[in-house]
Amino acid sequence: MLSDSLIHSLNNSLNQTLELQNITPIAGGDIHQAWLLETSQAKLFLKLNRAQSAPVFAAEAWALQQIQQSQTIRCPQVIALGQTDQQAWLLMEYIALSGRGDDFKRGQALAAMHQTQHHQFGWEQDNFIGHTPQRNTWTQEWLDFYRQQRLEPQLALAKQQGASQRLIEKGQQLAENLAVFFEHYQPVPSLLHGDLWAGNSAFSAQGEPVIYDPASYYGDRETDMAMTELFGGFSQAFYQGYNQAWPLDAGYQHRKPIYNLYHILNHFNLFGGHYQHQAEQLIDRLLSQI
Repeated sequence: MLSDSLIHSLNNSLNQTLELQNITPIAGGDIHQAWLLETSQAKLFLKLNRAQSAPVFAAEAWALQQIQQSQTIRCPQVIALGQTDQQAWLLMEYIALSGRGDDFKRGQALAAMHQTQHHQFGWEQDNFIGHTPQRNTWTQEWLDFYRQQRLEPQLALAKQQGASQRLIEKGQQLAENLAVFFEHYQPVPSLLHGDLWAGNSAFSAQGEPVIYDPASYYGDRETDMAMTELFGGFSQAFYQGYNQAWPLDAGYQHRKPIYNLYHILNHFNLFGGHYQHQAEQLIDRLLSQI
């Protein structure tokens, strides 16, 4: 159940007293606790974690607001966020989710979101990928951004986490030679979800595409598309819908492993285990193409 101090914090932020009728835990998250709050006014979705997670929730709230402002694809509306001495929380509208919907439409909606663009790569603030800090300093050149603020920080963290010297050295070699994969491709800074695996996208009860748990920034749209393929869960209709709205570059298949390496390294840094071997294999495969 929710503590009295947490309910007091919620009421203060909302400037009203929530008339709670039912509180139900929701399973499925890897990092945070989640609750469905049924009130006399509406159903609400509450995410909870330790007080140290307040910056994570603040970054998520900002990203959701930017996605919502793009008016391209549905995401939960942020209602409030705050913290007590022991817990941080994020309160959003509750959307009843389904695994079934129009995947062609989801692909088209994502393409529309990617067409929300900026003149530089980066974001208004640093944020997080899971609980891993993610730097987003505005940068003119995509290769500089991806090398310095995506691959190299993950490699440095992997070294701290005890990754093999071979992985670190080979990974740095790859980072220094990224330009080989971009000789005929110049990405534009697109509004990204940033962590777009199937667990962070679904459909409303009415079949409307929904995305959530973003790690957003302005970057190469291929990074989002690559992650949709990393763990599966998106149908062929999704890719057909996307490519009808905004066709991917012919070299996407060659760059896809570069972008997925970032997430595999992050999974090693968060969870350890077999992700080190997976990262080493991917790096070897990419280096063989140089």
